[in-house]
Amino acid sequence: MSRPSSRSALYRLIEAGQLAHKALLVPLVEKGLEPGDDAILFILGRAGTTEADLAAELGLTIEQLASRLDRLASRDFVTRQAVGPLLEPGLALTERGVRIRNALSDHWAQLEEALMGELKSKQRKRLSEALGRFVDLLRL
Repeated sequence: MSRPSSRSALYRLIEAGQLAHKALLVPLVEKGLEPGDDAILFILGRAGTTEADLAAELGLTIEQLASRLDRLASRDFVTRQAVGPLLEPGLALTERGVRIRNALSDHWAQLEEALMGELKSKQRKRLSEALGRFVDLLRL
C-alpha cells in the first residue's frame, strides 16, 4: 500500500481545514473567548432564544451551556431577557456582544473569500455541494 501523497486533494483538504481552524481561533483568543463561544454568539445574533433552544441547537445540555453563558454574561456579551412572542425567559446579545459577533463574522468572511475568491459563482456552489456530500458520506 502506498503512502498518502501530500499532493492529494484529501491531504490538502485536511491541511486547509486545520489551518483554517487555527485562523478562526485567532480572533477568539484575542477577545478572551473560548472555542465554541463563537457559535453561541452567531446563534444569538440571529435572534434571542431560550437556553433550552440554544442548548439543543448546539447539541449541549443546559448544564454544559450554563458555565459558558455565565462567563459570556459576566463579560457583557450576553444578557438574559424575555424573548419571542410569548416573552419567555431567554438570552440575547448585548451591544458589545453584537460588535464581537460582527468582528468574528467579518473574519470568517475574509477566510471564506480567501478560499473561494478565485472561483466563479457556479464553481463556488459546486465546491460547497461536493464538500457537503463528502461530509454526509463521512457521517454514515
